[in-house]
Amino acid sequence: MIRTVLFDLDGTIVDTNELIITTFMHVIDKHMDKPYTREQIIPYMGMTLEEQLQIFSGQEDVAHMVKEYRSYNNERHDELVREFPHVLEVIRAMHENGIKLGVVTTKIRLTAMRALELFGLRPYMDVIITVEDVQHPKPHAEPILTAMDQLNADPASTLMVGDSAADLKSAQAAGVRSAAVAWSLKGAEELQKYNPDYILNDMTDLYDLVGMGANK
Repeated sequence: MIRTVLFDLDGTIVDTNELIITTFMHVIDKHMDKPYTREQIIPYMGMTLEEQLQIFSGQEDVAHMVKEYRSYNNERHDELVREFPHVLEVIRAMHENGIKLGVVTTKIRLTAMRALELFGLRPYMDVIITVEDVQHPKPHAEPILTAMDQLNADPASTLMVGDSAADLKSAQAAGVRSAAVAWSLKGAEELQKYNPDYILNDMTDLYDLVGMGANK
């Protein structure tokens, strides 16, 4: 039985997809000669910001682009982020039923907290692990292992939920079960290639996994 559920943030429990893509396109248009389409950006979502900008630019030093990204992203954050269906109600219900909950993200803490607070999710999270809290971000096991350590969670009863290959690889490396969300921009078929234990077609699918099927 699952007793601990860890979530990726972007594209999993908060719909930041449009914000992220719009921000990347702004930075690419401003700093790079080669344009990128939305379809070219999407496969890299889930990696760290620095890794993505290094790939898009072909440059090692992307500090100036990171600064530009975060400035523009912050400016348009509340305008472009959206809720995913049933996320708040399911997270609240699991919290009330004693399920330990956490976020494991490649975002910095400031922007992670902003998104969680915007949609009322922050009070239900027992741990929040950001890129600033680890030496090795996802797909390394360290972020999930750090979250479990802080929660005193058993890997055998822990589930990592995410929308990218990085989330699923991190879960497998940490020895926990994994669930891919079908609402990922990458698509369920693409995520199936990374052998998740479960595919969530709706957030309410979590009820069965944590023994709360009657709440559906």
